[in-house]
Amino acid sequence: MIENLTKETFLEKIFNFEKNKEWKFEGKRPAVIDFYADWCGPCKTLAPILEILSAEYGDKIAIYKIDTEAETELAAAFAVRSIPSLLFCSSDGAPQMANGALPKAELERIIADVLKVEKPF
Repeated sequence: MIENLTKETFLEKIFNFEKNKEWKFEGKRPAVIDFYADWCGPCKTLAPILEILSAEYGDKIAIYKIDTEAETELAAAFAVRSIPSLLFCSSDGAPQMANGALPKAELERIIADVLKVEKPF
């Protein structure tokens, strides 16, 4: 299930940038974070793909959404200039950002390469 994040839940579940200068992932499992806006056409294209990935990967990864209109500070913290922007957070290592409404196959490749999570069958 995809969860919407606020600044408060982001600090708790992903990264507390107010407390830590260096990246320290707070999550219990690798995460994909979608920075979006309700009016964004490509964001609307990406949304059902993320829903499918959430169902397919189950509890192997967490998928979150951040409304850039409501959470401007989070968008600014990650220098989000275009939407959709996706932040991939592995259990260890620095997060990686990708821009645009990527196709499902490309998202699966990034999940495997960056998050080190293979698609369950």
